[in-house]
Amino acid sequence: MSIENQSDLPAVQYTVWPVDLNGHHFRIKLHIANPDPNGQVLQMPAWIPGSYLIRDFSKQIESIEAYAVNARNKSLPLERIDNDQWRLPKITGPVEILTTVYAFDSSVRAAYLDSERGFFNASSLCLAVKGQEHLPCALAITTPEAASAAHWSVQTTLQSAKTEESGFGFYLAKNYDDLLDHPVAMGEFQLIQWKSNGVPHTMAIQGCIHPVDTRRLANDLEAICTSTINLFEPKSKQAPFKHYLFLVNAVLTGYGGLEHRNSTALLCRRDQIPQKDIPLDEVGYREFLGLCSHEYFHAWLVKRIQPKAFQPYELGRRNHTHLLWLFEGFTSYYDDLQLFRSKRIDLKAYLNLVANNWNGVLRGPGREKQSLADSSFDAWTKYYQADENTPNAVVSYYGKGALLALGLDLKIREFSKNRQSLDDLMRLIWQKHGLTLDGIVENGLDGLMHELMGARFSKIWTEFKTRYIFGVQDIPVQNWFNSRFIKVQHKTQTRIETIKLQLGMRHTDANGWLKVTHVLDGGAAQAAGLAPGDLLASINGQRVTSGRWDKVLGGLSENQTIVICFYREDLEHESMLILSHQQAPAQYQIEPAK
Repeated sequence: MSIENQSDLPAVQYTVWPVDLNGHHFRIKLHIANPDPNGQVLQMPAWIPGSYLIRDFSKQIESIEAYAVNARNKSLPLERIDNDQWRLPKITGPVEILTTVYAFDSSVRAAYLDSERGFFNASSLCLAVKGQEHLPCALAITTPEAASAAHWSVQTTLQSAKTEESGFGFYLAKNYDDLLDHPVAMGEFQLIQWKSNGVPHTMAIQGCIHPVDTRRLANDLEAICTSTINLFEPKSKQAPFKHYLFLVNAVLTGYGGLEHRNSTALLCRRDQIPQKDIPLDEVGYREFLGLCSHEYFHAWLVKRIQPKAFQPYELGRRNHTHLLWLFEGFTSYYDDLQLFRSKRIDLKAYLNLVANNWNGVLRGPGREKQSLADSSFDAWTKYYQADENTPNAVVSYYGKGALLALGLDLKIREFSKNRQSLDDLMRLIWQKHGLTLDGIVENGLDGLMHELMGARFSKIWTEFKTRYIFGVQDIPVQNWFNSRFIKVQHKTQTRIETIKLQLGMRHTDANGWLKVTHVLDGGAAQAAGLAPGDLLASINGQRVTSGRWDKVLGGLSENQTIVICFYREDLEHESMLILSHQQAPAQYQIEPAK
């Protein structure tokens, strides 16, 4: 497939060949009709929107060459000006750049190719033409020649220009940013289709050997998507897109998603997908629906309602904002809430999800050190580059951000005597910043809150921000639930659960040894001098393994002197510790009132 002599195509054209399925290589040709005559600069993105970490996608480029089209494809020298930037020589007339990219990242963020499937975000394959990112561009996706790909098709929401029935062919993008916002999947798919408020939706699943339960998936997803559309547009009930696509890669182990304007790429376990004649992990399926709900919500909040700091995205450097607690935290609040509202789960299950998140936040000592605003700003270095000390230094803007949204929802309802809720704030944000695509400045919620709630609520909002967004105070959910339908109380813990909280230690199995991975501030393990990487040998003379862990802990009690033996760098150490109720963080349970 070629794009030469196509005068109706844009001046910037990309062609992608899945050339080496077994070697995991894409070949990409970039045609630039009008390169900068002073020396066109090319750049590979360093990160992908929605995943706030410098990933240096240029590291997967194995070869790069440039040619002058009008000079019988004469080879051109490329000046390397950075790890992700190249400069062409001064030239007039069209040029072509050929790159070979290694693609074996099974996550939703990059590119993957083997004999079973292909997937890519253009940010992993397509060089940006600096200074021409605003121009329309074309993408041609060629059919693999390998026999194993004979029945492959393409799934993407890119605008089709001239494609085969299988989907291979030519696509158009409004600009480079638009090109990057449409992931492409290739292979064989099981398709689920439905309409929510008249808008076609498709889920394309790869990785499931058995036939999926299309009816159950369609029913559940239709309900969730309809509920979300109606949240933002209760009157018009109109979605901001003409078609939406869920791209699902089902694997043995894995979980995650990445949002796009009209689609999302999802990674999940196979046993989380309902398949005919196969026992379903119902808890896992609920998690999968929550993931779908989360990424779908992002089509409004993040992809259309954006921080001003993301307009435009600067893909060669970190883009900092203090507002990820809003964009990710509020989305995390609504993802499970939409499951309840769409009747996919009942009230008891929903409240249990809220409590699980709340307790997880309370178990992290980092919440006492890092504010939500700082967590958002430092996502690039602290949250996305986690290490053994992360639980002691970082609070999740997902987890605590969701609690913040719940708390703000409760405060708005209390203040307005249930005439208003967080839904009204979301709809106002949508009207002011989503439909207009005018990004939210860092203090942009102040004016919106005043407009929605009036001057009397401003003091409450200011205190709310000071304590829970820019401060590190715990969000006192237990004090704000005053509904006669919901009961909040301290969680009833088993003896072993309490001891584990008091120890403040996380571990994994390592060749029969129990290996310490994290030691939490304030716990008995830290007081005893344990450190990440230590191998536990015994407690009070009893051999410790992952299989015997609960049994050994069950013989311990508070105020007892406990002798622990462990190895660090192959040297034996012995220490003592004492368990105390003060070492365990508070834990809560939320239930429907009887």
